[in-house]
Amino acid sequence: MINGNEQDEVISFLQSGGAFSAASPIDHVQTHCAHVFLCGDAALKIKRAIRYDYLDQSTLDQRHALLNRELSLNKPTAPMIYRDVVPVTRASDGGLEMDGAGPPVEWVLMMHRFATECEMTAVATSGKLTDHVAEALGQVVQRFHATCPILKDRGDDLIRDILDELDRVMTPLQEGVGGGLVGAFLGRSRQQLAALAPILRERSALGHVKRVHGDLHLRNLVLIDGQPVLFDALEFDERLATCDVLYDIGFLLMDLCHRGLVRQANIATTAYLLAARGAEDTGISVLPLFMSVRAAIRAMVLLQTDQATGQSGASIGEARLYLTQAVGHVETTRPVLVAIGGVSGTGKTVLAGDLAPDIGSCPGAVHLRTDTERKVEASHLDYTQKGRGAIYERLFARAANLLAAGRSVILDGTFLDLAQRVAAEDLALRSGVDFLGLWLTAPQAVLEDRVTSRRGDASDADATVVRAQIALAGSVVSQQSWVSIDAGGPRQKTTAAARAALECTFRAVGSETVKT
Repeated sequence: MINGNEQDEVISFLQSGGAFSAASPIDHVQTHCAHVFLCGDAALKIKRAIRYDYLDQSTLDQRHALLNRELSLNKPTAPMIYRDVVPVTRASDGGLEMDGAGPPVEWVLMMHRFATECEMTAVATSGKLTDHVAEALGQVVQRFHATCPILKDRGDDLIRDILDELDRVMTPLQEGVGGGLVGAFLGRSRQQLAALAPILRERSALGHVKRVHGDLHLRNLVLIDGQPVLFDALEFDERLATCDVLYDIGFLLMDLCHRGLVRQANIATTAYLLAARGAEDTGISVLPLFMSVRAAIRAMVLLQTDQATGQSGASIGEARLYLTQAVGHVETTRPVLVAIGGVSGTGKTVLAGDLAPDIGSCPGAVHLRTDTERKVEASHLDYTQKGRGAIYERLFARAANLLAAGRSVILDGTFLDLAQRVAAEDLALRSGVDFLGLWLTAPQAVLEDRVTSRRGDASDADATVVRAQIALAGSVVSQQSWVSIDAGGPRQKTTAAARAALECTFRAVGSETVKT
């Protein structure tokens, strides 16, 4: 049973400093299901004595079990944060103490406190969620998913249950939210689920449904020694934490998009798919629905937290933004295929990274690069004609799967061989999507300087490779229909010219895919 008075006593004890060895100020952070107390280098967490439709923490034994589960789930991914679970006990004088000999009145998760500036939300707010960090996010999450146990639950049933729960909780709140947003989300998401149910069931059969993190947004990530660390995995409901791996990372991508970090979401998506070696490409069609549901869940949690903390309606504005986002994610856009060619050093990868976030709905087009495919899939292949051919076959196969799943693609490679350029255009034709080829040029001296000064790039091309490519390229530009762009000047000028070409091409064919 819920004993609010006794928990209030525990909260007062933890706020008083009696639980901490340091004589530092104590910060008290509240969420819809927990209290966290921060002091010095320590963080103590207790579960709220509450009961929701989807969560019961009303008894001491339940809270103890949930904290133990939280520790076991998170210590493998964040051993530098998680320590132990200890009791707050009743002392002989009737007061409270930490881990005493008396009977437990509450259980506490002991953690090492990390610096506020290391919280991924703070990293994002400060502008330090760089391309490198975004790429690491995608890689770290995929590596974590690769270790998660496969479960046999049906993916469509899992999402249907979540939508049913959202319907029960959000429908009574829809008048306060306004704008018809709750009804629009529920209607469109159920339509999408009906259409995608066979794909979700197939993904379940193929092992994409696992026991995952379950609550993977920026607040549950921290940057330690330059690497993203996952923590605070969902522990209170094994079924809610059992889902398609794309639903898990969909929360992170939705959160990045919500914060306006579309470029970072795009880079994380591409990195995740690359690390998965193409295994998630065919299922990417489910991602918009997953991101929509995640946005609606955030709206629900905001409103519930307001109620739990006695601030009803305080977050209504942000909840509306989440629901608007949820509706937007399930609006369909037409995929397109863009290919960017040119010899090494022309800036193909930089340009692709600038264009990809603005093609299609968030997180944008998937950026497929010959150099990264070479590193991940075929490290023994080189820049010879035979090696290039094998990599392009891999590139086109992945692009075909992504396009069939409704996701736009940018191909990034030299495309020196006529057969490769023709194959890219044929791929678009077979896939029933619009195509644009961009051919970048720059003076040889500029190209050699760029490749010589590269550091930490996936490309192994050097000045010798550039000279050989220039000789091979010959009169490529005059023999093709691709749009030629001078990439020898400032990055902004190249990007502007490419955007103009995209807008002209895709507006001419009636596409609303490219954002301007």
